[in-house]
Amino acid sequence: MASYNFPPQIHLLVITMLITTLLTPITTNNTSPQPWNILSNNNFAGKLTSASSSVEAAAIDFGHVTKIFPSAVLNPSSVQDITDIIKLSFDSQSSFPIAARGHGHSFRGQAAAKDGVVVNMRSMIKEDRGIEVSRTGLYADVDSAWLWIEVLNKTLELGLTPVSWTDYLYLTVGGTLSNGGISGQASRYGPQITNVLEMDVITGKGEIVTCSKHMNSDLFYAALGGLGQFGIITRARIKLELAPKRAKWLRFLYTDFSEFTRDQERLISETDDLHFLEGSVMLDHGPPDNWRSTYYPPSDHLKIVSMIKRHRVIYCLEVVKYYDETSQHSVNEEMEELSESLNYVRGFMYEKDVTYMDFLNRVRTGELKLKSKGQWDVPHPWLNLFVPKSQISRFDYGVFKGIILRNNITSGPLLVYPMNRNKWNDQMSTAIPEEDVFYVVGFLRSAEFDNWEAYDKENTEVLKFCEDAKMNAIQYLPYHASQEGWVRHFGRRWNNFVERKFRYDPKMILSPGQNIFQ
Repeated sequence: MASYNFPPQIHLLVITMLITTLLTPITTNNTSPQPWNILSNNNFAGKLTSASSSVEAAAIDFGHVTKIFPSAVLNPSSVQDITDIIKLSFDSQSSFPIAARGHGHSFRGQAAAKDGVVVNMRSMIKEDRGIEVSRTGLYADVDSAWLWIEVLNKTLELGLTPVSWTDYLYLTVGGTLSNGGISGQASRYGPQITNVLEMDVITGKGEIVTCSKHMNSDLFYAALGGLGQFGIITRARIKLELAPKRAKWLRFLYTDFSEFTRDQERLISETDDLHFLEGSVMLDHGPPDNWRSTYYPPSDHLKIVSMIKRHRVIYCLEVVKYYDETSQHSVNEEMEELSESLNYVRGFMYEKDVTYMDFLNRVRTGELKLKSKGQWDVPHPWLNLFVPKSQISRFDYGVFKGIILRNNITSGPLLVYPMNRNKWNDQMSTAIPEEDVFYVVGFLRSAEFDNWEAYDKENTEVLKFCEDAKMNAIQYLPYHASQEGWVRHFGRRWNNFVERKFRYDPKMILSPGQNIFQ
């Protein structure tokens, strides 16, 4: 049996809760406010539903590998509705689980609430309010249910923009801030969670708290990357800067992994030179037919496929520099100088010049293409990892050139690119490796309903390889089947994570789908 080293104050909290439970009289009152018997509560009239269509929709997410049914779905019209449902659960003798759901882009039931209430955050969207932009303060106050694409559209109207993004913009603000929010901008600007100035959070006690690094800072840091365990984020104040007009977007192909990683690591150390850097892997599994194939001119597809066939695995480095009318004359010269400094395979450099919006919203084209073919609402057995820099060559050899090639089933983008640890904040909840530089590795697979388990098995094989090799890799957008897995996941952060849980959600009401506290 695992032994958990809890600090004394947590032992005291646990003992207090046990005594309270033992001294609470057992009741068989049929009016106990469970989700299935509060539908007639006037506070939630027309908002709380157990209709099969609503419950079915809330049971499924983007992953399409789980189906976890709530008892009811709350469609709130205000923050007060969310506060009321949480307080109802917290104040009852037999509390029920509650989970906030944004755009449903989780992939393992993380936003589910088995036999509880799923809060449909998007129901609070009002076209005339919810995104307030301050040009003088360079920030936007955003209701957490808005999608990042909607935030971008609003801020661009005033010539401003957030600085840190995810690759896919059709995610809610509250959803990404509860996890981290990463993309190729993070090596320069940090993840989205480090670009938040202030938040409103509803704790598991039903208390609305405004927090920042100067006010209620413990909750502020806990909720950022906190997987929804400490409260539901309802508003975030996001940093902004002046928006550029265009993006110079270059791709370079490599056959040597050490040259590929050496160039990436050098570039992210020169933080003023680039606005975006990502890398990806291309395997000998046929032509580059995923959404990234649109990055390369059709005339070069056969040449690229030939190189993949010859080397089995090749790598792509993507870099972007933003510019506007004040810098358009120098950007070409700067990118040419950068290109000359890289050790890519000569003749395999590709360039695009696109609008700032088109670059940030680049995945949307692929999404619409997949939807038109019926290939979007399919299982997505994804795996995302943070791998320490010291281990990334072993990972390449054992996983990309080993497990993945041998199994020959992977379809979808495989990402691999570095981040600077000093762009993160250790007080926040997201678990990251201890080394100064670590790599994001993303297996963003699409499967069929009859074969997704093969991908899941491969994920398990990759995780076991990392564990056996003692790589200290950490899952991003994590899933663990046991609490022992979560203890390993958070490592030295675990005790603080548990202490915060007892402080802000002592009845373990929030985000049960993460499976952290059973």
